[in-house]
Amino acid sequence: MEYNFREIEKKWQKRWVEEKTYQVTEDDSKQKFYVLNMFPYPSGAGLHVGHPLGYIASDIYARYKRLQGFNVLNPMGYDAYGLPAEQYAIQTGQHPAITTVNNINRYREQLDKIGFSFDWNREIRTCDPEYYHWTQWAFQKMFNSYYCNDEQQARPIEELEKAFAIYGNKGLNAACSEEISFTAEEWNAKSEKEKQEILMNYRIAYLGETMVNWCAELGTVLANDEVVDGVSERGGFPVIQKKMRQWCLRVSAYAQRLLDGLDTIEWTDSLKETQRNWIGRSEGAEVQFKVKDSDLEFTIFTTRADTMFGVTFMVLAPESELVAQLTTPEQKAEVDAYLDRTKKRTERERIADRSVTGVFSGSYAINPFTGEAVPVWISDYVLAGYGTGAIMAVPAHDSRDYAFAKHFGLEIRPLVEGCDVSEESFDAKEGIVCNSPRLDVTPYCDLSLNGLTIKEAIETTKKYVKEHNLGRVKVNYRLRDAIFSRQRYWGEPFPVYYKDGMPYMIDEASLPLELPEVAKFLPTETGEPPLGHATKWAWDTVNKCVVENEKIDHVTVFPLELNTMPGFAGSSAYYLRYMDPHNHQALVDPKIDQYWKNVDLYVGGTEHATGHLIYSRFWNKFLYDMGVSVMEEPFQKLVNQGMIQGRSNFVYRIKDTNTFVSLNLKDQYEVTPIHVDVNIVSNDVLDLEAFKAWRPEYKTAKFILEDGKYVCGWAVEKMSKSMFNVVNPDMIVEKYGADTLRMYEMFLGPVEQSKPWDTNGIDGVHRFIRKFWSLFYSRTDEYLVTDEPATKEELKSLHKLIKKVTGDIEQFSYNTSISAFMICVNELFNLKCSKKEILEQLVITLAPFAPHVCEELWDILGHETSVCDAQWPAYNEEYLKEDTINYTISFNGKARFNMEFAADEASDTIQAAVLADERSQKWIDGKTPKKIIVVPKKIVNIVI
Repeated sequence: MEYNFREIEKKWQKRWVEEKTYQVTEDDSKQKFYVLNMFPYPSGAGLHVGHPLGYIASDIYARYKRLQGFNVLNPMGYDAYGLPAEQYAIQTGQHPAITTVNNINRYREQLDKIGFSFDWNREIRTCDPEYYHWTQWAFQKMFNSYYCNDEQQARPIEELEKAFAIYGNKGLNAACSEEISFTAEEWNAKSEKEKQEILMNYRIAYLGETMVNWCAELGTVLANDEVVDGVSERGGFPVIQKKMRQWCLRVSAYAQRLLDGLDTIEWTDSLKETQRNWIGRSEGAEVQFKVKDSDLEFTIFTTRADTMFGVTFMVLAPESELVAQLTTPEQKAEVDAYLDRTKKRTERERIADRSVTGVFSGSYAINPFTGEAVPVWISDYVLAGYGTGAIMAVPAHDSRDYAFAKHFGLEIRPLVEGCDVSEESFDAKEGIVCNSPRLDVTPYCDLSLNGLTIKEAIETTKKYVKEHNLGRVKVNYRLRDAIFSRQRYWGEPFPVYYKDGMPYMIDEASLPLELPEVAKFLPTETGEPPLGHATKWAWDTVNKCVVENEKIDHVTVFPLELNTMPGFAGSSAYYLRYMDPHNHQALVDPKIDQYWKNVDLYVGGTEHATGHLIYSRFWNKFLYDMGVSVMEEPFQKLVNQGMIQGRSNFVYRIKDTNTFVSLNLKDQYEVTPIHVDVNIVSNDVLDLEAFKAWRPEYKTAKFILEDGKYVCGWAVEKMSKSMFNVVNPDMIVEKYGADTLRMYEMFLGPVEQSKPWDTNGIDGVHRFIRKFWSLFYSRTDEYLVTDEPATKEELKSLHKLIKKVTGDIEQFSYNTSISAFMICVNELFNLKCSKKEILEQLVITLAPFAPHVCEELWDILGHETSVCDAQWPAYNEEYLKEDTINYTISFNGKARFNMEFAADEASDTIQAAVLADERSQKWIDGKTPKKIIVVPKKIVNIVI
């Protein structure tokens, strides 16, 4: 029987659906294993061959764990909200829901062809009200919670309200937006609105003034990763920094727990370090600086209070409220012009850019340690969100301060004995302190650090600051609160209405609040978000339902929130919903959550290190505090797959002609390289007729060939439509089959590494599968499998493979597994092996990689159940023991020939046999060997 992969793959994909092969339920008799891929966004272009890389890797592991007897959960769904569908809606008028469903259907069709073991019964879509019900529910829980620093957990906001009525906020240790103080009497005297404003300072989900990336053309706030070089990634529109009142999540309250949790999970060291740097924990002191000739004072945070004596200027972030207060009339025009320029740069760009810019405010601050008046500057290398948005500059010992001081001619004062700051700043982590204070000035305070080590000086200064009320010792984090508003249509609606300008939650029983229909997907003429076009978008608090806007009376009917939630809202707790997707009463049933616990293996790209992977960990920790999630960390082990890059092809057009010259002849002409569609190129040879038919301008193309062929040039680039190097997996599946695609993607290289797509090697993988098939059927369709006992050599080949593949799968070294399969099948083919005892085990071992052909052969071998339900074979070391050892025979360290000896042969017997061999006599040449060295099971070296 011929290997007809098209019929085999269609047959088994159909049977898997009919027999519900991949549907899974909780089973207390089995150990669970939860495999998850990062949520895909269904784009209009569909999948290219790079997209399935991680899915194939995780699918192999899921199938392997199932064969080991685990109850495996391997779900799939769609992160269905996103700007591309909305932009398409703006351009065409087609509702984003229609676009999204079409895209999902296309994705599903492509995914099904590749043969994944997804449990589609658990499919979720973030745009489905049944799903975002629980996103809205979690948001309401966050709104109604505060973070208690003493308990290190989220607590009900009602606790604060009760405490405020009795004690005010004295002694309160809670995460907040700003430090405020009030008594119980003051609290009780406040209006409802005033109380709500105070509570907003503590809520985990809160409305706050914050700097955002504002894109006027798109009419929305953008996340940092949606902005590139000052323009929107989508559309290339200008983006500026703008202060807006936005919904935020108090992620910063969880900073220490996010850090601590990294020690409990199996992620790569590099990814953990990325998160640690993003969270940015630093211990230091907050110190007060008075403004010269003013009653104003401001606070700075420093990790190195011991360097206060070296402060020669101060720097404010452009967004700081102090800028307006400290800018003098003489400097206002210059400062305003500078602020206008910095609005166009995101924080990420400012962090990455080392160029020096700034402007003098006109004001001076008094150094509390020296009494000196130091100039206050404004520069975009200081960020408003870190610390207080103001820094003390110590240019002798900080590289950015040093560059700034050099550029603007400011004093650089060294504080470490013997350090040279003539060319660059000195990293003052070790050494003896000097100039603290300078010996040639009258001391301003009674602190002297001179002669102390750096370490001693840090502790002495912290103590001094605290004892003299100059500030306070504090732990600071770089991690910001997450901006949670978007001025878009296509996103989760907030379950929020406004009374007297303050937000209130709709009743939990009324969830989900569904996205309304709108006439336009653009912002309104008055600048409101697209939901401002909705005519039925008001909340009736009596009847608990959405009603027409005209019924708003601000008594019982109130306006609803016009912003929608950001992209990460729906992807932050989706792993919990997969456990129990059809539950209408809860996000997840506690018993079911107790069974699946968390994700054992999470597979996705490194680009999510500081976005999704921070937000989802925060979200899960909050749900853990609420008693919803039984595990504090959502993803126990994380594997980052690399990227499959495009392998572009080029043709070379002779200038001012329509003639194309082959690669190795191009240097004889003046040519222009042009990208050509890789799908009309095979092994770098161009299909001439297909090229002529590709585009109208090439219909009359002429060619200068080499050896009768047109050879294309090539380069490794990002896979994109503009470079015509996108390879559609459907084409590979149609030509070679899904099993070939699966194995080839894994064969390209280690899962974690990026590598170029190159179809030049795919034939070899396809030939391997055909050769594997030929162990079962002859070329004349004769069934070859017998019940004869396996030989020693056959068992050795098989068990060597099982040992190798078992170890490789655990390490995600799939590329070396596939090499091992090829070696094993070649060995068995040469041994003319057709023993059922061997082939059954081989089929099971290959099944995670090539499930379709293995299902077919498993069925042919007489099994009535799926190969998925077989048992993973265990290797037997007895079969791997070598009977003979191949020794390399060397003379004076140079290998000359090889000899076989029994594995347990004695050294003196080996020596005698080697010396007696006639080949040895040639190299000994009548001389007496000085020494004979036998390295057991490896080499014999004769020293002459």
